[in-house]
Amino acid sequence: MILRALVLAGLVLALVTDAVAARPWAWLGVRIRDLSEQEMDEISKAHGIGEGFGVFIVDVLAETPAARAGLKNGDVVVAFDGRPVTETRLLQRLIAAAAPESEVRLIVLRRDGRRAVPVRLVSMPREVAGDRVAALFGFFLREPPATEGAATAGTPIVAAVERRSAADRGGLRADDVVLQVNDRPVLSREATRDALADATPERPLRLTVRRETERVTLTLEAPQ
Repeated sequence: MILRALVLAGLVLALVTDAVAARPWAWLGVRIRDLSEQEMDEISKAHGIGEGFGVFIVDVLAETPAARAGLKNGDVVVAFDGRPVTETRLLQRLIAAAAPESEVRLIVLRRDGRRAVPVRLVSMPREVAGDRVAALFGFFLREPPATEGAATAGTPIVAAVERRSAADRGGLRADDVVLQVNDRPVLSREATRDALADATPERPLRLTVRRETERVTLTLEAPQ
């Protein structure tokens, strides 16, 4: 009886974990950054609020939910469905946690005042999701130069590793050539993004890389 209960519990846990891994992220379609202290002061004075805060929209990507909703470059997002937005990571988490195809309400500040903007989110494109998973683990990819020869043509290279990230702690280095993602061979940046899109930051990420003449397998712990 105890064994059966343990088996059932294991099956339930596996199903829940797989559901988390398979769940698509919602997507707004903007590039954002945190505000500088000077910008916070300017917002405070311009809009008559005690303390300036928010997230600055650097770029609204074409044909995205943000563009269709009328968001503009230079808008400052200060609330997401009634929750104050103080930094980029918080806004990213709120968007990713929302259901795709759901409608959310953003409060944005512009030079001409404050306004509410309803936005219908969509599922994040796979290439964007792949880059996001890489960023959550703390690394970024680039295409290899064409001069590197046929042996590495098209094979993605680690452009940078964020200090104190899961990638850094796991031993990943800039200029490592990615060969496999979770034991899945990858031959291009597109294939790597696709493999990363099937990964999840709730689980460790296994990478096989070529480092100079060595083949190295690394396990990156799930990001904190």
